Amino acid sequence: MFRILQGASPAPFPVVGRLHLQSRLVLAPLAGYTDLPFRLLCRELGAGLVFSEMVSSHGLHQGQKKSAAMLQSVPEERPLVVQLFGAEPDIMAAAAARICELPVDGIDLNMGCPVRKVTRRGAGAALMSEPERAAAIIQAVCAASSLPVSVKFRSGRDAAHLNAVSFARMAEDAGAAFLTIHGRTWAQAFGGQADWSLVRAVREAVRIPVIGNGDIDSFATAQERLQASACAAVMVGRGALGNPWLFAGRERPQTLAGRLPLLHRYLALCEAYLPVERVLFRIRNQVCRFLAGLNGAATARQKVLTCTTTGDIGRCLDSLA
Repeated sequence: MFRILQGASPAPFPVVGRLHLQSRLVLAPLAGYTDLPFRLLCRELGAGLVFSEMVSSHGLHQGQKKSAAMLQSVPEERPLVVQLFGAEPDIMAAAAARICELPVDGIDLNMGCPVRKVTRRGAGAALMSEPERAAAIIQAVCAASSLPVSVKFRSGRDAAHLNAVSFARMAEDAGAAFLTIHGRTWAQAFGGQADWSLVRAVREAVRIPVIGNGDIDSFATAQERLQASACAAVMVGRGALGNPWLFAGRERPQTLAGRLPLLHRYLALCEAYLPVERVLFRIRNQVCRFLAGLNGAATARQKVLTCTTTGDIGRCLDSLA
């Protein structure tokens, strides 16, 4: 078992929405990646807070098994925030009430996802163009929730419509306990660069804690962004994929042999908490992320993708090391 590292970020550690963090680096909600095993791995390496994958409010409201399965948790990963997406205040509130019955620590409202299948329904980043609807959702969820409610959003629709500051003030007035601002626009999606000057502007515009997000790909970058933005914490998204060592303030090992202990730990967590037969494609995809930057990574990925069990994956990795 890896020990949770306390001290990867400088003290004092913040209180964010009643959540006492032991590190100022937090794991982002990442669809297809931040399942229970990966969240646990990041917590064991020092992440101060973890977020679930985004969960459909409609799915929870309708009792869909897939959505319910995404709420799986264990005490060791807490504090855990569950992220919800949707566009109807009443359905979002009903889903939030259900989440409050679970052993989790907060609810995050996704108002920043740029993916079309989310925005075409008026959810995610589309809500930044409808601040009145966004406010109604925040108010409804806060009224239905006994947990702190946060909002994750972007800098605006596009470069001509940067409304993050006014959106942040609206979210604060509507009852949000803390905010996460991704310094890209909806139009940028995951391209270009995050604008951290805008992150700083949001931080200065509100009284509640703000978490900054965007382009955190190393521990050193995280520390630079914390200092420059004055945010309570920074959120690590794609930079954590294949590199959870970042949360421990360590460089990713340069050899497969150096990465093997963490890979085997991840596979063991998958065996313990996932229906591996049904989600093996996700496990293989996650493992392949750990191979980035290695000599012979392409060949190693091809071999991993042919494995049919987690045991096969482990043995394959051992043979390659």
